[in-house]
Amino acid sequence: MNATLPAARQAVERKPDPVDAADGNRLIAEARASIRRHLGGTAAFSAAVNLLYLTPSLYMLQVYDRVLSSGSEETLIFVSIIALVALATMAALDRVRGILMGRAGLRVDRALAGPLLARLIRQSALPGQPPAAQPLRDLETVRVFLAGPAPGAVFDLPWMPVYVAIMWVIHPWLGMLALGGALLLMALAVAGEYSMRKATTTAGQAQLRAHAASDALIREAEPIEAMGLAPALVSRWNDARGEALAGHARAAERGAFWSATTKGVRLSLQILVLAIGAYLAIERLVTPGAMFAGSILIGRALAPIEQIVGMWRQMTSARDAWGRVTKALAATPPPRPGETKLPRPKGAITLDKVVFRMPGTDRAAIGGVDLDVRPGETIGILGPSAAGKSTLLRLMIGLWVPLSGSVRLDGADAARWPRETLGPAIGYLPQDVVLLAGSVRDNIARFGEADDAAVIQAAERAGAHDMILGLPQGYDTRVGDGGLGLSGGQRQRIGLARALYGDPAIVALDEPNSSLDNEGEQALVIALKRLRAEGRTVLIVAHRTGILGLADRLLVMRDGRVQMYGPTAEVVKALSASQGGRPPAPTHQGHKAGHETGPGPDTSPRGGTA
Repeated sequence: MNATLPAARQAVERKPDPVDAADGNRLIAEARASIRRHLGGTAAFSAAVNLLYLTPSLYMLQVYDRVLSSGSEETLIFVSIIALVALATMAALDRVRGILMGRAGLRVDRALAGPLLARLIRQSALPGQPPAAQPLRDLETVRVFLAGPAPGAVFDLPWMPVYVAIMWVIHPWLGMLALGGALLLMALAVAGEYSMRKATTTAGQAQLRAHAASDALIREAEPIEAMGLAPALVSRWNDARGEALAGHARAAERGAFWSATTKGVRLSLQILVLAIGAYLAIERLVTPGAMFAGSILIGRALAPIEQIVGMWRQMTSARDAWGRVTKALAATPPPRPGETKLPRPKGAITLDKVVFRMPGTDRAAIGGVDLDVRPGETIGILGPSAAGKSTLLRLMIGLWVPLSGSVRLDGADAARWPRETLGPAIGYLPQDVVLLAGSVRDNIARFGEADDAAVIQAAERAGAHDMILGLPQGYDTRVGDGGLGLSGGQRQRIGLARALYGDPAIVALDEPNSSLDNEGEQALVIALKRLRAEGRTVLIVAHRTGILGLADRLLVMRDGRVQMYGPTAEVVKALSASQGGRPPAPTHQGHKAGHETGPGPDTSPRGGTA
């Protein structure tokens, strides 16, 4: 078994190996390290804030025990000024604490957003994986949570024993009441967590499904509207969203119950403190000021628990979102090239017993393919629908990883090439050409830094220069996501210019003429002849034999296996003979090859004839 099998299988099955998980954990550790100073500063400011929260209690003691007994107006003014300054300082420190946590959220976002998006792009490029943007929304949820009031309550919670101890010093009865009340509220918080956990989790999962469904409906709006599918699909979406809303309603009802219960218990405890304090004052065991100070202290001691219970849904949502972010960082591996920087590939491609299957299926899409492509060759790939042509093309350029076997570019395992290094050496034109929001120039230049001459040269090589000049603003014409505002043929020709940008060593074209008119197809033929003359390795998946006639060798696929592979003239002759001497059936702009081929050997000797 090939040495790359474990990594390949994990890439296909989306089961991260320990190295991938370790890399994700490294990013998480770096994000945590980036906010360590912010958390330390927040803890220090929280200490100062909680110490200053003693001001109202001390003020009550001074007013009731010293000012009222002495009748000193100067003392009243003095202690009042001190209390106001202390409270103003407390408010300023509390604001600084909030700013620190807001900046901590920004640092986490900056540390993880880029790597997370890069991994989501890689994940979405894997076979059978839909676009997954939810972890980016989850990271935003975490950022908003860190900038909110909940972390302040968490930092205040450790100070609860301090307030209880002070009440114990005032009188043990008050301390015991505060301790019992704190334990009761903590028990209510734990009970609320268990009560709301299942409802919150179920509602969150249903909401994620509803979001994914709405994204898909908006993405496929054109065929939905054209065929009048909106009413039925919206009805199904409403059912999914209704499940999420019902779950959130149940969680909200339970949350409201536990929050109200917690608030009621806290207020009841404050009344009990006043009652016990009044009894102790009557018995001359404490001063009247201590009675009111105790009421303020127990309210402050229990306030963090009440806040946490009230924000429990927000905290659990942030916790679940953080879990999905860490899972997404570990689920899709980054490129793990060797330490040696490999030179730019020259275009040699070797497939050795390559097997590949789509996730969730038992049938191999590619079954044991052996293949050699020499640098500078033009290879035409044809076959019936679902023969594995596009899958094989993606494997040959290293976009997908085989389940077993190996794909090598210039002798190096394609899985070891980082896409940032290999990408500029490959020009890829998929079946469905997607242009990104920006100018035509940006799309051709692959959104990198480039001079105008290189962009125009790529367009001229693709035969798209005159067509682009005919656009409203030429190369500066803005296009929407997916190439909105351009026809299918225009997108395909601009996509070909993008594929040819930077003089790639390997050019992979998947149905490059599917949307072209006669003028566009003639420009494509000229571009292919030029690439062949320049010694570029060209891989073409096509049905129309007009451009396949330019190939040095033809590869015929059937059921994921190589049926024929050899010089173009010999393969065409063999296909014609298998159909009783008739040429391949014509299509509307050429001929369709491979749909009526007869049985043949599953594989041929590497580099041999049909």
